[in-house]
Amino acid sequence: MFSERRAHQGRRAGFWTLAVGAMGVVFGDIGTSPLYSLQTVFSIDHNTVRTTPGDVYGVVSLVFWSVTVVVSIKYVSLILRADNDGEGGIMALAALVRRHVRPGGRRFGLVMLLGVLGASLFYGDSVITPAISVMSAIEGLEVPAPGLAEWVVPLGAVIITALFLVQRFGTAIVGRFFGPVMILWFLVIGVLGLAKIIPDPGVIKGLSPTYALAFLFDRPFVAFIAMGAVVLSITGAEALYADMGHFGKAPIRRSWFALVFPCLTLNYLGQAALILRRPTAVRNPFFLLAPSWMQWPLVVLATAATVIASQAVISGAYSVSRQAERLGYLPRLTVRHTSQSEGGQIYLPAVNWILFAGVMVLLLSFRSSARLATAYGLAVTGTFLLTTTLFLLYADSAWHWSRRRLILVGLLFGILEIIYFAANLTKIVHGGWLPILIAVAVATCMITWRKGGRVVTEHRTAKEGSLGQFVDWLDQHEPTRVPGTAVFLHPDLPTVPLALRENAAVNHVLHEHVVIVSAISHNVPHIRGRGRVELEAIGRESDRITRVRLHFGFQDDQDVPAALRLARDRGVDVDPEAAYYFLSRITLHRGTAPVMPTWRKRLFLAMAHNAANPTDYYRLPEERTVIMGAQVKF
Repeated sequence: MFSERRAHQGRRAGFWTLAVGAMGVVFGDIGTSPLYSLQTVFSIDHNTVRTTPGDVYGVVSLVFWSVTVVVSIKYVSLILRADNDGEGGIMALAALVRRHVRPGGRRFGLVMLLGVLGASLFYGDSVITPAISVMSAIEGLEVPAPGLAEWVVPLGAVIITALFLVQRFGTAIVGRFFGPVMILWFLVIGVLGLAKIIPDPGVIKGLSPTYALAFLFDRPFVAFIAMGAVVLSITGAEALYADMGHFGKAPIRRSWFALVFPCLTLNYLGQAALILRRPTAVRNPFFLLAPSWMQWPLVVLATAATVIASQAVISGAYSVSRQAERLGYLPRLTVRHTSQSEGGQIYLPAVNWILFAGVMVLLLSFRSSARLATAYGLAVTGTFLLTTTLFLLYADSAWHWSRRRLILVGLLFGILEIIYFAANLTKIVHGGWLPILIAVAVATCMITWRKGGRVVTEHRTAKEGSLGQFVDWLDQHEPTRVPGTAVFLHPDLPTVPLALRENAAVNHVLHEHVVIVSAISHNVPHIRGRGRVELEAIGRESDRITRVRLHFGFQDDQDVPAALRLARDRGVDVDPEAAYYFLSRITLHRGTAPVMPTWRKRLFLAMAHNAANPTDYYRLPEERTVIMGAQVKF
C-alpha cells in the first residue's frame, strides 16, 4: 500500500512538473498575444477601427470567441485527440491520416501534400514570432522612458541571440526555468485586467457573441479589416499542437483551462475597459494597464515572457523538422536528445541556426512590432485551414464521423478561418509576402528531396544488383573468410550493399559473420519491444549472412548498436561492441537525365551535401566504421 501511494505521488509530481514545463514552452506564443493584439487592431489601416463602444465591444467579443472556438474547442478539445502515438503537429497528423486512408487513392497523395504545405507555413510563423514577440515587449520601454526608443532593436538582437544559444540545453531545462515565469506572467496580466474591469464591470458584456455579430453586420468592411489583426490573439495554437509530444495532452489541457484561458480573457477585457475610458490608450493599451510604478518591472517580465513565446515555436519547429526528416521529406538531421524522459525533448542544431538567421534578418529589416504585424497572420491562418482539413479527413476515416457531424464541425471552424485567411490576404503587399516566400522555399525543398530521393534510389538499385544473385555468386566463388563480424548498413532494398560487394568481388574477402542492417522509419512516433527487430537468414547456413531490419518511429533515436543488442538477444551472432560497421556512401553528381530540372538537381545535391554524418546519425563507433563509396549520376 505504501509503495502504491508513493508511486501515485510520483505520477502526480511528474504530471505537475510537465504542466509547469508546458507553461514555459507551449503557451509562450499565445500567452504574449495581449502585448500587441488589441494595439494592432486599433492602429491597423490608419485607425479604421474606432474607439467607440460598438467597435470596442465588437473587437473584444471577436477576440474572446476566436480564442474560444479556435483554441479551446478546436485545438485543446479536439485536435489534441488526434495524436500520433503522443506526437502532435501537422506532419504527425498527416502521417496519422495516411494510415487510415486507402493506399493509392486520391486522399493518400493529397494528405502528405497538405502536411508538407502546413509544415512549410509553420516555418514562416516560426521565423516571425520571435521577432514580433520580443520587439513588442521591449517597445514597452517607450512608455516610461520614451528616450530609450533607439535601444529597442539592439536589445532585441541581444535577447534573441541569447535565446537561440540556450537551446542546446533542451526544452526540459528551459521549460523548468520558464514555467514559473509564465505562471507569474499569467497571474500578473490577469490581475491587471481585473483591476480595470472592477470599476467598469459593464465591459463584461463584450463576452456576448451578439456584439461580434453586430460589429460584423453593422460595419462589415471595418470588421473585416479588424479580423486581419484579431487573428494575432490566436497565434500560437499550432505551436501548442506541435509541442504536444514534449509534454503530453493532459498537462496542456489542464493548464489552459485552469490558468491560461481565464487570465487571457481578463486581460483583453481590461484593455477594452481602458480604451473605452481613455481612447488615447490605444497607442499601447497593454503597458498602460499598469500603474506608472509597475511599468518598468512589467517591461522586464514581458521581455522574459516573449522569450518564452519564441521558445514555443522553436521547439515546435524541432518536432516538425524531425517528423519531416523521418517521413522522407528532409535529409538526415543531427538530433541531440536533451532529456531521457518520455517527453522526448530534442535539439536540432541546423534548424536552430537557420531560424536564428531568419529571425535576425527580420528584426534588423522591419525594426518594429507594428511593421512586423503586417507580415504576421497569413502563415498562421493558412496552417489553421490545412490542419482543419486534415482533422476532418482523420475524423472521417478513423473515427467514422457522420456526414452531418463533419459538415457542422467543418462549418464552425472553416468559415471563421477562411474569413481570417481572406482578411490577411490584404497584407500581402505590406509584408505578408514574407511568410509565403518562406513557406514556398521550404515546400520546394521538401518536395525536391522526396522526388530526388526516389530517383537516386532507382539508380542505386541498378548499380548494386540483386542480393539473390550475389548469394549465388558467393556459393560459386567462396571468397576467403576472415574472423569477426561485419555490419553493413543498407536501405531496405533487395540489393547488395556496395561495400559488401566490393569486399567480396574486389578484395575476395568476407567476414566470418555478415549482418546486413536496414534502419526503417515508420509513420508512428515510437516502436518498442520485439517489434523493433526483424530477422532473416540469407543463403545457405554456411554463408552466415543475416539480414536485420530495425524498425524505428519518427521520434526514435536511430541508434544502430543499441538496436543490435536486441537482435543479439534474439539469437543473432553479433557483438555490437566488437563488430566493424561498413557504410556505402553514394557520391552524387548531376547528370543529363531529364528526371528533374537542373535547378532542382542542384538544390537536391546541396541538401545531400549538408546532410548529417551517417556515422553520428546512427551512433556508430568511429574507430570501427569503414566508409566505401560509389558514384551515382542523376
